[in-house]
Amino acid sequence: MWMLLSIAFRNLVQARRRTGLLSLAIGLVTLLLVMLLALTDGINDNLIRSATVVSAGHVNVAGFYKATTTEGAPIVTNYAEIRKIVEENTPGLDFVTDRARGWSKLVSETASVQAALSGIDATQETRLLRELRLAKESDYKEGGRDEVIGDVNRISEPETAILFAAQAERLGIGVGDKFTVRTETSSGRTSTVDLTVIAVAQDLGMLSSWSIFVPKETLLALYQLDSDTTGAIWVYLKDIDEAPAVMNHLREVFVQKGYTLMEYQPQPFFFKFEVVTGEDWVGQKLDLTTWKDEVSFLTWVLTAFNFLTVMLVSILVVIIAIGIMNVMWASVRERTREIGTMRAIGMTRSRVLVMFMLEALMLGFFASSAGAALGAGVALAVDAANFVIPYSAVRAILLAETLNLVIHPEPLLFSVGLLTTFTAGSALWPAIHAALLRPVAAISTTE
Repeated sequence: MWMLLSIAFRNLVQARRRTGLLSLAIGLVTLLLVMLLALTDGINDNLIRSATVVSAGHVNVAGFYKATTTEGAPIVTNYAEIRKIVEENTPGLDFVTDRARGWSKLVSETASVQAALSGIDATQETRLLRELRLAKESDYKEGGRDEVIGDVNRISEPETAILFAAQAERLGIGVGDKFTVRTETSSGRTSTVDLTVIAVAQDLGMLSSWSIFVPKETLLALYQLDSDTTGAIWVYLKDIDEAPAVMNHLREVFVQKGYTLMEYQPQPFFFKFEVVTGEDWVGQKLDLTTWKDEVSFLTWVLTAFNFLTVMLVSILVVIIAIGIMNVMWASVRERTREIGTMRAIGMTRSRVLVMFMLEALMLGFFASSAGAALGAGVALAVDAANFVIPYSAVRAILLAETLNLVIHPEPLLFSVGLLTTFTAGSALWPAIHAALLRPVAAISTTE
């Protein structure tokens, strides 16, 4: 085997021009694949961060309460008892928090927008307050200072609010300004409250475009709900990948405890209003979901990028495969007499086949490894540069203000393995042809 490796390496070195061109092509395709996978992983990380900051915990214990058969509200009653059950029966638990929910109209002196209210308890939301990154005043207010102002920790004060930059810009307000929240209670009465902006956070893509944070007590008072009511209990795990298993476990626990559960539907809670309203029941039903369920309407972003990656790389790989086959055929033709000589002195057909396959494997492995290393380096450099995405539509799709590329070992190994395999596969038929050459015919072949 060592002899075959030496011969294969020598042949690659002797045909250095062909080897260099093929290596460049394979390396560039690998680089592109690594960059696309890094972008996909970056979007996925952005999605997880945005979802678990704005829209959901890893597992969510929510539900609907119906006072009559025709009216339902996305609230959880008897909150303290349900939270205790969650804390005592969740394997791999990190921490638990809860958020009240509402939908209202935000009115400033110059504009109005619809927004989802998240009522938070600042003592439970240290992770949220740590994750939120404040925007510069100039990002959302014309003529504003090019510096960060505001303090998210003041959300513990009553009648305050944290907005995202896009909302602050549409409303024409900033830190220290007041605006009015107007909504309807479950009884149909109009309820309003004046809030003061204490911080403006950087946008987190689509999920932040309609969300604001207010103190939980303020939201409960706005909707005239008692203190043992909330919108959803958010469960955070030490391992987010365990979310589906933990959700199923908690469903069994709540059934055993005598609670009524809604049929599992992997959708955001606001997609379920019509179904709940049309059902003939009253009282409380719990609804358990994972973070992926609550942002399932955004999974098309990852699906689109994955499809783009597959299509683009497939086209390039087919082109490279054709090039490799042509080069290997040319190599077989040029080395026909050499092959015949080796066969004549005792080299078996299987060894000839292995020798050509080793050439292709070495070419594919080293070229793709170099391309993967270069791609990883470029991706890390781009990510470290924090390039600001200039277009709001692109920011909404990528779920971040800056271009985020993430490198994991698995995609690098996948890229190298994929391109090496395709290179070897492309060389298989020319290698078989070389192995099948008859020694006498090969030696007598004229150049």
